[in-house]
Amino acid sequence: MWTALLLLGLAVLLLCTRRTRRRNEPPLDKGMIPWLGHALEFGKDAAKFLTRMKQKHGDIFTVRAAGQYITVLLDSNCYDAVLSDVVLLDQTSYAQVLMKRIFSLNLPSHNPESEKRRAETHFQGTALTQLCSTMQNNLQHLVTPSEMGLKVSEWKKDGLFHFCYSLLFKTGYLTVFATEKNNSAELAEMFEAFRQFDKILPKLARTTVNKEEKLIASSAREKLWKWLTPTCLNRKSEHQSWLGNYVQQLQDEGVDAETQRRAVLLQLWVTQGNAGPAAFWVLGYLLTHPEALRAVIEEIQGGKHLCPEERRKNTPVFDSVLSETLRLTAAALITREVKQDKKIHLSNGQEYQLRRGDRLCVFPFISPQMDPQIHQQPEMFQFDRFLNADGTEKKDFFKEGVRVKCPSVPWGTKDNLCPGRQFAISAIKELVSTILTRFDLELCDKNAKLPLVDPSRYGFGILQPAGDLEIRYRIRS
Repeated sequence: MWTALLLLGLAVLLLCTRRTRRRNEPPLDKGMIPWLGHALEFGKDAAKFLTRMKQKHGDIFTVRAAGQYITVLLDSNCYDAVLSDVVLLDQTSYAQVLMKRIFSLNLPSHNPESEKRRAETHFQGTALTQLCSTMQNNLQHLVTPSEMGLKVSEWKKDGLFHFCYSLLFKTGYLTVFATEKNNSAELAEMFEAFRQFDKILPKLARTTVNKEEKLIASSAREKLWKWLTPTCLNRKSEHQSWLGNYVQQLQDEGVDAETQRRAVLLQLWVTQGNAGPAAFWVLGYLLTHPEALRAVIEEIQGGKHLCPEERRKNTPVFDSVLSETLRLTAAALITREVKQDKKIHLSNGQEYQLRRGDRLCVFPFISPQMDPQIHQQPEMFQFDRFLNADGTEKKDFFKEGVRVKCPSVPWGTKDNLCPGRQFAISAIKELVSTILTRFDLELCDKNAKLPLVDPSRYGFGILQPAGDLEIRYRIRS
């Protein structure tokens, strides 16, 4: 019996390794290890691995990882055209897999397009204006001496990542999710549970968690589910909010209460998992680049005479700093399931065939964001990279004489833009400007450098640091 099972296993393994490249298909790189292929290298540091593959094969190639064949597309000028096919390139199948792995969530009726349309009504236009006003009020409340447990002019030490992430998480939660019952202690406890869960999230997605990590993630999820019970969130006044409408939609679809709170945790991570890390990188780059810090502070001070709305709009230097920061740290993998054999065209006219059952991945972090033919010294932070000589926003970037459609893709491609991007930008800018105007903030070690990125975070939105940057701060009198 054991011999038969072994022979059957070997037969399956041989079938998995027999794949060959067909006519017009991208270059195929299966790796040296049968079935596993490049899975370990891909998961350890996706940016390093895919950069190596790009140098070897060009802008499109197919790799094997744990039995799955993944075609990676790195020609940024054709992203929009290729991903516009939402029928043959399905975004729901893999999303369902990740929801189950990360959030223990099963939503068969999950429809990203309808969710996006619903979000757009609440994160744009007049609704966005009201949301940003609420966010600003919540942030100003959180940075009062009483809320921070500080006396005026009293210095306090912290890690910059923890400082930024905790403040923006609490601000975002109070703005989008909160009830009147939340107090400072509860918010702090909730953030710690969220961070425990967030740290392990990449391993949950890749199913590489060990027993101890699995227990930590499970405990953190249970705590968050408890706080996010829809009955606590679903008050009458909330029905017109984005969250109220989302919960109502789940209830209309017959989703039970347990699944509802798991779905709300998914939305908590989606809405609050990136702004805090982005604010950390913005402030981190400013603190370690004095010229950039001076330019931003001068711009903020120069706009004091403007009304608040004009002041927020008239910030070309700040906007360039944010664009440059996102270019260096936005690293989501855009993934689609290939439902039928499909032809795609690169921007140079070359035609390739995608195979049914494979996955298609687009990784804008490598191209266009870190492409040296588009951005000189792409690994360097240049605060004025997105400014013209006259101080206006720079929009034109070129590669081999051809204008690049998007020099950076931090919010998704044309037909898949994040509906909450303007709210996230407002929150990041509000936090950074508040800290720079209401706090004295400095590095504990004036020669400190930004920590390296945690390579396991490639593929999951804004990168997070492998360490922290020690700071001290005080509220100005």
